[in-house]
Amino acid sequence: MPYELKEIAAISGMPGLYRLLKAARHGVLVESLDARAIRSMAPARNKVSLLAEISIYTTDYDVNVPLTDVFDQIHARYGTNLPVTNKSGEAELAEFMGQAVPDYDRDRVYFSDIKKLASWYSVVSQHLPYQPAAAADAEPAEGEPLSTGGVIDAPEPAATAGAPGNPEATPADTAK
Repeated sequence: MPYELKEIAAISGMPGLYRLLKAARHGVLVESLDARAIRSMAPARNKVSLLAEISIYTTDYDVNVPLTDVFDQIHARYGTNLPVTNKSGEAELAEFMGQAVPDYDRDRVYFSDIKKLASWYSVVSQHLPYQPAAAADAEPAEGEPLSTGGVIDAPEPAATAGAPGNPEATPADTAK
């Protein structure tokens, strides 16, 4: 995932994007993603939409493109400087979206959605570090463990019955 969006949310009734900090009894403690980084309480009545769970409609009704993938495509094409803003015209926004997600559904993705996408990308690219996805998807080098859980040592030679390696082993168990 190029940008870590699991803790970033858009909250209804509150402008901008927020980092979720802690759940509380009456809502969620959040921190704004802007220069001020103000902490506040988002009431439980407001809808909290995690960016990691948002996707873009495509022409194939069974397939949606996750916002993380869209952000990765935008970063690969434009870096952190977008050619559009949330104040750009409809033609510019349609061209931008067509380049970011060529098969987006033009009937179900509105210009207000594209404006929001451009605004969110600008905020996220300013306040979160970009982590190339290729590093996570790369094949492990020779001798490098396949997981981060640690390396499992090579198996020991088969123990004979009554050997200290397995005190419960019996001759019948080893014959199997």
